Amino acid sequence: MILRIYLFFQDESMFALFVSSKLQNKSMKRVFPFTGQIQHYAWGGGNFIPDFLGIKPDTRPFAEYWMGAHEKAPSIVSIENDEINLDTFIQRDPEKILGPGVYSEFGRLPYLFKVLDVKEMLSIQVHPTKTEAEKGYLKENELGIPLTALNRNYRDDNHKPEIMVALGEFWLLHGFRSKDSLISELKQVPELTCLISVFKEKGYKGLYRFVMELSDAEADAILKPLMERIIPLYKENKLLKSSPDFWAAKSFLGKESDSPLDKGIFSIYFFNIVKVEKGDAVFQDAGIPHAYLEGLTMELMANSDNVLRGGLTEKHVDVEELLKHIKYQETIPEIIKGTVADNTKEIIYECAVKDFQLSRISLDANDSLSLKSNTLEIFLLMNGEIEVHEDEVVNHYRKGESFLTVSGARFKLTSQKGAILYKATTPDNKL
Repeated sequence: MILRIYLFFQDESMFALFVSSKLQNKSMKRVFPFTGQIQHYAWGGGNFIPDFLGIKPDTRPFAEYWMGAHEKAPSIVSIENDEINLDTFIQRDPEKILGPGVYSEFGRLPYLFKVLDVKEMLSIQVHPTKTEAEKGYLKENELGIPLTALNRNYRDDNHKPEIMVALGEFWLLHGFRSKDSLISELKQVPELTCLISVFKEKGYKGLYRFVMELSDAEADAILKPLMERIIPLYKENKLLKSSPDFWAAKSFLGKESDSPLDKGIFSIYFFNIVKVEKGDAVFQDAGIPHAYLEGLTMELMANSDNVLRGGLTEKHVDVEELLKHIKYQETIPEIIKGTVADNTKEIIYECAVKDFQLSRISLDANDSLSLKSNTLEIFLLMNGEIEVHEDEVVNHYRKGESFLTVSGARFKLTSQKGAILYKATTPDNKL
């Protein structure tokens, strides 16, 4: 995007002085209107994100709404009646915008904030640790693999832990079932009983490697009879979403019938199927295999696009690289309810990373909340209307609109009719 604001300055150094002067002067703005970027991935829905943002839908799927400074789709900041990419805005005076703690620790905005509308299943995926991401990114650069190549595994050098908060009933796969649960599931599926001995002998890693390294013909010999049995049940609405058969059948429909079946179907039977209720959260750490299946959700993650995939979509699967990064252990899914902040109006969803923190702010009618930002924070209004007061300046926001605050901002939120916001930040107490 060509930034119109540059037209008023002879070079970037003059613009840097302009932004810096705005931040150094305590009477100047530290709260700015803010707009994210839409991603049109094939698995996305058609209406939720357009309706939420107040725009007209078209024939494309509207999968994700990104809010952050990722170079793939940086958000837009409104400043002095003009617009500037968020990454460029931060680069002009990163220590003052991010705050000294975040700047010292990360040197950049460490998170990416999203809204997702999951209509079709996402890929089964695993995210690398920070150390492994750095190694993988360097190696693929040395091999000369373009960042945009379909067979690229590492598109940046960062890890990608993530937390999601359901906006309604949400379904996902999350980590391996317990040993007893997995054996019980395999016993109930006649086509998969042949895998019980593999699991008992070789454990989680041996079982997963076994199915992922099957030839297409070997995998089809197991999966095609399974599909022939469960597809009629799915079409007759006889399968519950709590059953792996439901998602296995759904993953098959719409695919070419003569193509090899997706080995990711095995994982649906190996992993926990988790139903998350509105307002509850689940954290995905490095190494935990997972896949979003259906629903609407907020998501906050480290600022990365590194994904190692294990099937269920047409995207690239590097089996050997995938196998290196999975945690081969049983996972007991933890539903995070959130804790009430000291201000009593904010629910914080704690997770074991220092990059980000997600919270939900609820204001009743004729309610208010005074806040201070120690780093760059992003606020998204989910419903209702609010006024943001900064000194003598008052800005109005409605559902689907967002704003950001920079380090040192002091402001007050007020609402006449009530409102719910989600906030993305980096917690001071973990730096």
